[in-house]
Amino acid sequence: MTQDDAELDSLVRKRIRALRMAQGWSLDDLAARARLSPSTLSRIENGRRRLALDQLVTLARALDTSLDRLVETAAEDVVSSPVHDAALQQLRWTVRADPDITVIRKRLVDPPDGPSRLRAHPGREWLVVLSGTVVLLLGNRRFRVETNQAAEFPTMLPHAIGAAGGPAEILGIFDRDARRGHQTREDISEVSRPAR
Repeated sequence: MTQDDAELDSLVRKRIRALRMAQGWSLDDLAARARLSPSTLSRIENGRRRLALDQLVTLARALDTSLDRLVETAAEDVVSSPVHDAALQQLRWTVRADPDITVIRKRLVDPPDGPSRLRAHPGREWLVVLSGTVVLLLGNRRFRVETNQAAEFPTMLPHAIGAAGGPAEILGIFDRDARRGHQTREDISEVSRPAR
């Protein structure tokens, strides 16, 4: 067995145990779901029994996951760098596991535009205030969102956001439709440009 094979073997065993424990299941519980004896499952988790493909398939089903996810090793893309959008004064990251989700960090210095400037578009937004205080205009309502508080809303509600009483910094998560609703002509070309 090569070092890579040994590392994968160890990873899969740890993953089986971690998934079992995350469900709050004992060895007996998972063994019953997978139609294995508890001692066999114990030996699999502890590395005293060879991992067989048929057992991995059975365990993946019992753990409500796929074989691919049970044995995946794609950990090389753990860290990513943001795209800087100078025009909108924000940093933007794409979530690799779900490219339809975008995370944006933005500094706000101005209060939100008045009710006549509220925007509505398909999608959902979630934001957390990292520092300062934010005013969220949502339909006919006005919300103050303080540091470490979060807000989530459907973007079909007319909305605007801005700083209250000084600069504020937010981290926002947008689904694909919400992200498109906030794109300007300047950043559409940047978003559609392939990543380097």
